[in-house]
Amino acid sequence: MRKACELVGGFLLFEGLVGIVHEFIGWFRLMALVRFLPFLDGYELYASIGLAVVGFIVVAVAEESGERPSGPLISGADRAPRE
Repeated sequence: MRKACELVGGFLLFEGLVGIVHEFIGWFRLMALVRFLPFLDGYELYASIGLAVVGFIVVAVAEESGERPSGPLISGADRAPRE
C-alpha cells in the first residue's frame, strides 16, 4: 500500500510541477493534464499548485508510514567499546 501511495503522490506532484512550468513557460503542452479540464478554465495555475502540494503531502505521509527497523540502524551501535 505504501508503494501505491508513493506512486500516486509522485504522479500528482509531477503533474502539478508540469502544470506550473506550462503556465509560466508554455512547455509540456500535452503533459499538463489540468489544462484539459474545462471547469478549471482560468484557474490552471492554482490547480497545478494544489496538485503539487497534495502530491508532496501524499508522498511525505507514505514515507512516514513506512516500516521501521526493529534493531539499531548501525550494526553494533548498541554495544559500547571496551576500555
